[in-house]
Amino acid sequence: MYNAFLCLVIHGNSMNRMPTLFIGHGSPMNAIEENQFVEEWKALKNKLPKPEAILSVSAHWFTDGTRVMTSETAKTIYDMYGFPEALYRIVYNAKGAPHFAKEAKALISREVVTDNSWGYDHGTWSVLHRIYPEADIPVFQLSVDRNASTKQHYRMGQELYQLREQGVLIFGSGNVVHNLARINWNMENEGYSWAEEFDHYIWDNILARKDENVIDYQKAGSSAALAFTTMEHYAPLLYVLGAANDQDKMTVFNKACVMGSLSMTSYLFE
Repeated sequence: MYNAFLCLVIHGNSMNRMPTLFIGHGSPMNAIEENQFVEEWKALKNKLPKPEAILSVSAHWFTDGTRVMTSETAKTIYDMYGFPEALYRIVYNAKGAPHFAKEAKALISREVVTDNSWGYDHGTWSVLHRIYPEADIPVFQLSVDRNASTKQHYRMGQELYQLREQGVLIFGSGNVVHNLARINWNMENEGYSWAEEFDHYIWDNILARKDENVIDYQKAGSSAALAFTTMEHYAPLLYVLGAANDQDKMTVFNKACVMGSLSMTSYLFE
């Protein structure tokens, strides 16, 4: 079941370093519904220092190779189907952040291609619409490379750490457990035992700062095979972990599984 904030202090905090944040975004309906998860998202605005820009690594920009948006503006992408009309009326018109986007590209040692054909997909806007509804902070997206290993995703997060020192909030949007084929609408506020087991495995190892066990998630055992079938929703967590360090205070919130096979568990490092 749902837990609110579990605050866990690792070491001291830096006043000059922006946080890095992973949100379990769940259903796109969270953009328009009021629930316990959304309340925690909305509370973040007053908990976080205001960023110069936001780098979003969204599960919903899943590409061959790593791509980055460098445009001055970006369209709102409605990459979901069959939802109420109110969802498609949301326009997240934040400006882009070309300077920081080019900096991100330079920091990553792997090839990164500039690609402005995408926009703000629902992994980005469904959450940022609740945290920063005014859309007054520049945003740019980095894609999730379907061909990269978990170690490579984590390494890119490490390389992006420097952006935090420049006022950029590194934001990963996905789900630790995301298996849509096993969704159970009768389990609205609970998860299957294997979903809870995998979510707890990740939580336990992040608490212990054993990032290697999160990278090598198969160590969780049989639950790992059911947690997700493709990497796009899990990989954003690895960028956030890679961009964190031992001096960060860690906060875990929205710790819960819903609809059987989705985890809403979220992590903040600041």
